[in-house]
Amino acid sequence: MLSVVNADGSTESGSLIDEIVREGARRMLAAALEAEVNQYIAELAAETDERGHRLVVRNGHHRPRTVTTAAGPVEATAPRVNDRRVDEATSPGTRQISNAV
Repeated sequence: MLSVVNADGSTESGSLIDEIVREGARRMLAAALEAEVNQYIAELAAETDERGHRLVVRNGHHRPRTVTTAAGPVEATAPRVNDRRVDEATSPGTRQISNAV
């Protein structure tokens, strides 16, 4: 991300150090979400349907959301998961699409 830095070390959205901290927080949040989804999918990789297709797979990303952190507001995009396992507790034969995060 490029920013114009004023002579006093500030940018349009505040000080340069604040912007660096927010960018670091955004990257750490994105990495944590990706790691959580990767682990969730890996744990369920053995679950397949009758054709051998996995029942839990990645499915793109959600729309970006603004998350308030100690570093200030940051935009985060969470990965999506398509969970096609049958949920016997709700009703037999019903397939659920859910999010891991």
